[in-house]
Amino acid sequence: MKITARIGMVNFINTAPLYEVWQQTVRRADWQVTEAPPAVLNRLLHENELDLGFVSSQEYALHPGEYRILSDLSISATGPVGSVLLFSQTPFAQLGERLILLSSQSQTSVSLVKIILEDFYQIQPRYRVGRLAETSALEKPAAVLAIGDEALRLAAEGRYPYRLDLGDAWQVRTGLPFVFAVWAVREDFCRSDPDTVLAIHLELQRCLHQGRAQLREISAKVAGRVPMDKEACYRFLQGIEYDLGSEKQEALKRFFEYLISRGEVPATALPLKVCG
Repeated sequence: MKITARIGMVNFINTAPLYEVWQQTVRRADWQVTEAPPAVLNRLLHENELDLGFVSSQEYALHPGEYRILSDLSISATGPVGSVLLFSQTPFAQLGERLILLSSQSQTSVSLVKIILEDFYQIQPRYRVGRLAETSALEKPAAVLAIGDEALRLAAEGRYPYRLDLGDAWQVRTGLPFVFAVWAVREDFCRSDPDTVLAIHLELQRCLHQGRAQLREISAKVAGRVPMDKEACYRFLQGIEYDLGSEKQEALKRFFEYLISRGEVPATALPLKVCG
């Protein structure tokens, strides 16, 4: 059978209200789904091994000429997000010159923590990308940036006395929500097969609507992955937002302005190209 669309999906708990329903109800053998962390999907989309997918917001900003953003879909939060956290052994004001271990799973979260520490708090730490389980005994990091299910596990373990929720820190400073991930579609795919893009967009929106209506059931199903209590999972998922309305688009623009000023993405990241 000919594959008509190559789709990238993140299978963190925060995508469960959409992806659990997708797995149960979408029966399209010609739509090929790849599951991976955001950083892997970023690379696959950029290398034209995917046609569209849930990717880090920063991936769009890095290659704005290659993508469009699907409207009405994101992973975002207004205030605390609960699963993008900086864990520290010391107060955050004391992290200057200290080593911070950064998650390799999301470009957006890495840039966001640097903006918060360097631009908001005027702190200049040192950074290393890697996995907590692989840290050397010679220099253990003073703080760890974790995302997704790993962040939820570390929070449940209570190993670190200090915890900074990046979504909350961003809103306190900017007054805006934060958009961690977007559905990006390759520009060439949008042009060559707009009907398939529309069909996938509609299915994503249907799945999300159904998933939000079944949030308690889905929470009970996925909570064991962390593990966490099903009520805690339900409260966590209630705080995750999936829209991309005007305020979320303004928040994306503000984030991209910071990235542009830091020289991390090209100025052509703005204006946003939203389709659908």
